[in-house]
Amino acid sequence: MAQETKRYAVVTGANKGIGFEIVRQLASKGIVVVLTARDEKKGLEAVEKLKDYGLSDHVVFHQLDISDPASIASLADFIKAKFGKLDILVNNAGISGLKQEADLNIPNKRAQGVLGDVENLTEEKLDEILKEFLKDFKEGSVEAKGWPTFASAYTISKAAVSAYTRILAKKYPSFCINCVCPGYVKTDLNSNAGNVPVEEGAARAVRLALLPDGSPSGMFFVQQEVSSF
Repeated sequence: MAQETKRYAVVTGANKGIGFEIVRQLASKGIVVVLTARDEKKGLEAVEKLKDYGLSDHVVFHQLDISDPASIASLADFIKAKFGKLDILVNNAGISGLKQEADLNIPNKRAQGVLGDVENLTEEKLDEILKEFLKDFKEGSVEAKGWPTFASAYTISKAAVSAYTRILAKKYPSFCINCVCPGYVKTDLNSNAGNVPVEEGAARAVRLALLPDGSPSGMFFVQQEVSSF
């Protein structure tokens, strides 16, 4: 019976930073967590570190490159064979290259209108906006077309993730799907220039990951508060 009540989680990009701390906090709550990373050596080293917290029985490693469909399929097969289900997925993996927070404001009126129209938002419309941005970016007309001029790709990608969260929440109403900006967390990603401790930033993601059935879905949280798009 105890085996049946176990919960299983996957955290992407989890060999360091917020991802590692999310794994630690989830495992500390008795959840079996699959720690994933692109680099197998770094991932296994991260699992070894968690042994110091007495969590080795609750953490396993599996290689994952989120940009590689074959790698994603391999992880899915592993989850299905080993656990038979997945209760929690924390999509943490990403790259930035930024040393400060980006302003997610998008002055492009068409993009604002499409991404902000939650009721009528679709994957096709989201793809159109992203293709339009890529075209303008390649042509050097980002500023002229009203796209963000600072950290353009980073800003648009974050806006797209927020929009896609809403799409998925509508598509799978029985799931609880949200996204969160944990704050400017002090990690290697920003050369430790952040002002939020990694434990605090991770806790904000963990709180959403552990929301009970029937909780709000399709929301964008800034730290712990629901924010408009």
